Amino acid sequence: MRAAEPADVEPIAELRATVMRADLERLGRYDEHRVRQRLRDSFSARHTSVITVDGERAGCVTVRPAEDRLWLEHFYLAPRHQGRGLGSAVLSSLLARTDAQGLTVGLNVLRGSAARRLYERHGFVMESQDPVDVFMVRAPGGG
Repeated sequence: MRAAEPADVEPIAELRATVMRADLERLGRYDEHRVRQRLRDSFSARHTSVITVDGERAGCVTVRPAEDRLWLEHFYLAPRHQGRGLGSAVLSSLLARTDAQGLTVGLNVLRGSAARRLYERHGFVMESQDPVDVFMVRAPGGG
């Protein structure tokens, strides 16, 4: 992983559009402009890491501090890198650091998304949900 730079925003916006399209279409929420703009509006190079494999951008993840927890956001892997354990390895590494610091981690995932199983395997539990998102939380050591 490497620290994100401002120039990473557009490639990450494209990655988000690709990765989220099927779930957003299933929920009737896909908008080709909005899916990219939401990333642009919330992008923080300071809190984002780019996941690389053999020098190639394979994904990204943002860990943003909030009032009572850290928020895991914009965790995307290019489709060709999914299902190979990379997401689990990245998540395990991040959670080892948050556990060592005694920090709670929150996230939201689209309802019906396969990513929810990854988060549950790593100790996240549902905190609440709305018609589109499931909000999950993991206490320190929750794995």
